[in-house]
Amino acid sequence: MYKFSYYTEKDNEKVIAFMKENSFAIITGSGNDYPVATQIPLDIKETNGKILLKGHLMRNTDHHKAFVKNENVLVIFSGPHCYVSASWYVNPHSGSTWNYMTVHAKGKIKFGDEADTRLAVESITNKYEKPDSVAGFNKLSEEYIGKMLKAITSFTIEVESLDHVFKLSQTNDKETRENIISQLRNNGSDNEKAIALEMEKRLSMPKQ
Repeated sequence: MYKFSYYTEKDNEKVIAFMKENSFAIITGSGNDYPVATQIPLDIKETNGKILLKGHLMRNTDHHKAFVKNENVLVIFSGPHCYVSASWYVNPHSGSTWNYMTVHAKGKIKFGDEADTRLAVESITNKYEKPDSVAGFNKLSEEYIGKMLKAITSFTIEVESLDHVFKLSQTNDKETRENIISQLRNNGSDNEKAIALEMEKRLSMPKQ
């Protein structure tokens, strides 16, 4: 991972908050011939000082089979990212770059039984559906739930190591960072506006 101290957060709670805000993550592992990966909406829990990543996936896929054989996985949480032109710098005679935010979590994936899977599906559904929604978990028939549970399995990943890069022009002087923020806001894409907001939060920090 491209990692330098000046691109990291000292407050781990901000890192966990980022994971929760960007919880549609990529889980990667090792298959027989090639690496495998899948994108899964995750439920992030903090229990007794541990970070747990919970979710469910389809059985008998290439990634499920790979995770059963090798439980070591890498989970990638991706946030906003955008191009930063050197023409916006006070001293433009240097390379342009890319600002971005990402978290890498490593751990072992453990699969649950049918009862665990039912709870996992109920939890993620209730996270996004209102209690009185017609799409609520409590509106599903037992027949449908029974068929669904045969096709999927829940999992829990206990995070063993957590790395992140929040690359937000911290090595530039304040005037340059202000110029970048202004340009990104004027450009107007969602990613650019999000990076501008994150940079503004850190504008009082000295150049690294």
